[in-house]
Amino acid sequence: MENKCYAKRVLTLHCNAVKAILTKKGDLKGHGTVWYQPEGIANILSLNNIQKKYKVTYDSSVNTGFIVHKTDGTNHVFTHSKKGLFFSDVNGDTDHVLVNTVDKNMSKYTVKQYSDAIKAQLVQNIIGRHSTDDYINYVQRDLILNCPIIKANILRTEAQI
Repeated sequence: MENKCYAKRVLTLHCNAVKAILTKKGDLKGHGTVWYQPEGIANILSLNNIQKKYKVTYDSSVNTGFIVHKTDGTNHVFTHSKKGLFFSDVNGDTDHVLVNTVDKNMSKYTVKQYSDAIKAQLVQNIIGRHSTDDYINYVQRDLILNCPIIKANILRTEAQI
């Protein structure tokens, strides 16, 4: 995300049990200005805005998802998750770079501790962002099947990793 700045108005975003108040916008390479949440794990793009800039195709009979045909001749595919939300996985994608500015917090922990805390945060988001106390209770009572998270990982996320 480049050229981040405060927006002239706010956007209230409701998801799961969380309400996020977005106050920033940034330039997302290839997409222009988008709402930006520094603490968020994803960017939400409007299909309406994408189709104004690029050709978008979708064929439900082949189940490949939305295909954004970029002007440079490349295509970007948005596939659906098990719950039906369309997403683009940018792992290994050299066109997209995600930058975390948490060096100060990261230096408090070993690489493994930091990585485990990030995983704990991801799992907490996946299970519906339950309270930290509930999440710790679920982990300690083994209520999340095959969950490698321990209480210490969860507590590290509370330290603003």
